[in-house]
Order: sequence, then structure tokens, then C-alpha cells
Amino acid sequence: MKRYIACALCIIFLSCDDGNLEIETLDFDSITAVQNCGGVSVTTSNILFKINGDEALILELPAESIKNEVTTEDIAINVNESGSVIYRIFSGTVSSNYFCADVPPIEPVVTKEITAQDGIIYITTTTQDAVTYQHTIRLSGISLVTENESRITDLRINEFGTVTTTTP
Repeated sequence: MKRYIACALCIIFLSCDDGNLEIETLDFDSITAVQNCGGVSVTTSNILFKINGDEALILELPAESIKNEVTTEDIAINVNESGSVIYRIFSGTVSSNYFCADVPPIEPVVTKEITAQDGIIYITTTTQDAVTYQHTIRLSGISLVTENESRITDLRINEFGTVTTTTP
């Protein structure tokens, strides 16, 4: 009888499955270049992106969220209310041409796209000469949830980067 119980316990332990537990690490802080197509605008919406090989972090900012004014407090933009953060994985190395071309190239193909469900985008604006403005963009509490309802737990994208605008 002890052998049957021992065999049953072995079968139970060996058949347990952790499922498709997938913990991803997003590390875009090490990528310093914030890219865009055609320059950053203070009057229209902006799409900014960072590329890390075959993955990209895309930030969509609403019109007039970047201003040529020094801020004393951070401008806060709630994700899903007016701004968005999108993480994409591609089938191969991606370049800025993918985002800036009038007709996106056929390759690479987006293999996974995850849109942030929650979080805040902070923008701080400084200037040295009242002509050129530096806009530092930070992300806080960004929550990326996959279509399987699994959450990306190790999220290292706090400092998105800095973009520059000038007064006309």
C-alpha cells in the first residue's frame, strides 16, 4: 500500500505544471535616444519611441502636453485617458524607418503588442536660454498586461528620456 501511495505522489508531483509562466524584463532605460518623426511639436500630438533591437517602446502624447514653458510642477498625463504607452516585439531588428515611413515596411512584422493599462507619464520642462526647452519624460506605475492577462512584472522603464523643442 505504501508503494501505491508513493507512486501516486510521484506521479502527482511530476505532472504538476507551472503553466507558461513568462517573466519578461523590459530595459529601455539603457537606451538614451528618444526618437520621433519630423520633430517634437508643442501644438500637435507626438509619437515618441525607443528602439532596442527587435523591440520598441512607443509613447503617444496628446496635443499641447509638451509646452515651451518652464514647469514648476510635473505635467501628469494618465495612461489610457489621454496618453498611451505601447510595447512591441518584432520578428527582426526594427529601425526608425518602420515608424516614420508613409507606408510601413512589410518586414519586420509585429509579433507581440502590449498596451499599458495603467500608469502616469510625467513631463518636466527646463530651459537655459528661453529659446531651447528640454522636456524630461518619466513613466510611473506603468502596468503592461498581455492578452493572457499576465502582467509583466520586472518593468524598468522609469526614465523615458529627454526631447528638445525651440521657440520660433
